[in-house]
Amino acid sequence: MNKVYPFALEKLPYSYDALVPVLGEDTLHFHHDKHMNAYVGNLNKALESCPDFQKLSLKELLTKIDELPQSVQNAVRNNGGGVYNHELYFSTIASPNTETKLSETLQEAIQRDFGGMEEMIAQLKQAAVGRFGSGWAYVVTDPDGKLSICSTANQDVPNLCKVLPLMTVDVWEHAYYLDYQNRRPDYVNEFITLINWDIVSKKYEDRKSCF
Repeated sequence: MNKVYPFALEKLPYSYDALVPVLGEDTLHFHHDKHMNAYVGNLNKALESCPDFQKLSLKELLTKIDELPQSVQNAVRNNGGGVYNHELYFSTIASPNTETKLSETLQEAIQRDFGGMEEMIAQLKQAAVGRFGSGWAYVVTDPDGKLSICSTANQDVPNLCKVLPLMTVDVWEHAYYLDYQNRRPDYVNEFITLINWDIVSKKYEDRKSCF
C-alpha cells in the first residue's frame, strides 16, 4: 500500500477458485477484476490533474484529504478508500484449506483486550452485520498494540493516523450477493473462516513501522 501514482491493480495472492465454497469463483472475478479495478482506475483519473500529490502513498493521500484540491477530495476519498479497503480485504484471507494461526503476541493481546478470541469474533460479526447499507468492519490496533473493533460506511477508512487496520470484512453486497443473496449474517459467519491469521499476526507485530 506504499506504492504511488499511477496505482495498479494488485493480483490476488491465490487462484479465483481458492475460496470455494465460502466465496465462488464468479464472485472473485466480479469483486476483484471489476469493482476493485474500477476504484484503481478512478483514483488514478482523479490524480491526473494533481501532480503535486502524485508522489504520495495511498495512506498519505487518505490522511491528507483536506490538503487536496477540493474538486478531487471526494473522488480520492471514495476511490482511494476503495483501493485501500480492498487491498486489505483480499490480502488477509486464505483458502479454507489453508491452516493459519495466531502468533503468541497477538493471542495475548486478544485475551487482554477482549477476554478471548470468541468475544473478539463476536464483536467483529456484530459490527459487520450491524453496518447499515454498504461498508466495512475491522480489527484495528493502535501503535501501543491495543486492539479494537470499528466499522465504516461506504469506502471510508478508519483514522489511519491513530490505528492500523489488521483485517476487514467487506459488507458491500457485491462481496457476497452471488453466493449468499441477502443473507449477510451467513456470509459473515463463513467469511471468518477465511481469515489468514499468519498475515494478521505479522501486521500486528510490525505495527510500529506503519505509524
